[in-house]
Amino acid sequence: MAEQLRWGILGAARVNDKLMPAIVEADNAKLVAIASRRPGAAAETLQKHAPNETDAEALDDPQALLAREDIDAIYLPMANEEHAEWALKAIDHGKHVLIEKPMALKVADIDAIDAAARANNVTVMEGFMYRFHTQHDFVRDLIDSGKIGEVRTVKTAFAFPMKPARLYRINRNIANGGGAMWDIGPYAVHTARHWFDNEPVAATAMAKLNEHGADVSLSGIFDFGDGRYGHFEMSFEHARRSVYEIIGTKGGITCHTVWLPHDEQPLISYWTDAGESETVSLPMANHFNREIEHFSDCILNNTAPFLSMADARGNCAAINAALQSVSEGKTIKIS
Repeated sequence: MAEQLRWGILGAARVNDKLMPAIVEADNAKLVAIASRRPGAAAETLQKHAPNETDAEALDDPQALLAREDIDAIYLPMANEEHAEWALKAIDHGKHVLIEKPMALKVADIDAIDAAARANNVTVMEGFMYRFHTQHDFVRDLIDSGKIGEVRTVKTAFAFPMKPARLYRINRNIANGGGAMWDIGPYAVHTARHWFDNEPVAATAMAKLNEHGADVSLSGIFDFGDGRYGHFEMSFEHARRSVYEIIGTKGGITCHTVWLPHDEQPLISYWTDAGESETVSLPMANHFNREIEHFSDCILNNTAPFLSMADARGNCAAINAALQSVSEGKTIKIS
């Protein structure tokens, strides 16, 4: 068995500033090549984020990268609406694929990706890097300890003010992958779903749309049944927010920074009705590095990834229900 998973990157997206160094720094991964359809973009990205990787190649043809036999796995950070198409192409070439969130815009596309992966005996995972930070393990341990009782409400807020360089996020309508929900909303929805033991049964949401039909702010509620709710909010018009709060029958927990820079100290606060209150400082960690190490380890040792295809399907179904609620102005049941 190979000691390192050989990686190729499809796309010169901004997220490479975090993911490319993560591949380079992982002991069980090796960066082989990056490709972009924009002439020179791959070379520029490689030089900027991995200048010492002299063996790695930059290509201006993504198809040529997929055809290479010296690449085992693909990281796919293309535009949201292209994820399904290029994931299927990579799978057809026998590549394992780590797909930047959202995996796809339609549940049917996720089902197609799942079926293709099974047929080609490859592994696919949605790239929610935040789930690999150890601070969330601490939160899980707090919940399992019974300190806050049964989880009844989860509130998530993800936002930052839009800058001119990021206007590409809202220059097309929701159906074509534009807007806050498809950009940062997957995190808010995923976080809201994570702390319950079942999928939501209904969604209610509202949004502000721009002239392109993209949502610049969106807020809503998932109904998880039995009076349990997940509140989610995402916006390009708010001050920066990256937080979730969990309220139980006996107390609550706050994760103060979910998209945590690797050099920032994680802080988790909790309180109980019994009067207990504490803010705990946790060890720093790089969730991008841990994500790459995990996915590489899964392929090298033939184990299932932490984030399943069923989870990706559930997130996509929840997102689409929320967007349908925005469009129709009513609560949407999720089957």
